[in-house]
Amino acid sequence: MKLLPFRRVDFPGACSILSEVAKMTSFTDQVRRNSVALISLAVALSSLAYNTWRNEQTEYNRNIRAAGIELLLKLGELEKVVFFAHYDMDNEAGNPRAGWAYALTAKDLGSLMPEPARSSTVGLVEIWQQNWSGLGESDDAASKISDGIDRTRSDVLGVLAELD
Repeated sequence: MKLLPFRRVDFPGACSILSEVAKMTSFTDQVRRNSVALISLAVALSSLAYNTWRNEQTEYNRNIRAAGIELLLKLGELEKVVFFAHYDMDNEAGNPRAGWAYALTAKDLGSLMPEPARSSTVGLVEIWQQNWSGLGESDDAASKISDGIDRTRSDVLGVLAELD
């Protein structure tokens, strides 16, 4: 018995279906063979994303902390001006121009802070503007300014305590 040579018979679309099945099989094989590498890539990308976020958060906290500490120093200087002007009647150490400089610097530093410190520094400048001329004459003026400084100090300390 004589065997006839095998001839391939092509049907329209048959070849493309077989090649697609072969491609899918090879893709799943590739995923299976490279699963450790793909998992490592996913871990590396998620670690990079977390480290970037953490670095940004750390830098934000560092900036807020620096502005807050500087703001607390300026509030202390402003309070010294109030004490010298009101209680000691010292026109040199209690100079209202120095008080203006400290109040406006506090407002500028407060603009870098989150709420409620930002709004309390704006309020402190308003209180200073309304009451600085009464220092040395009116206990009410000194009390209002001191209360504004204390409120601002408390708000700044609250913001600093919330930093992680």
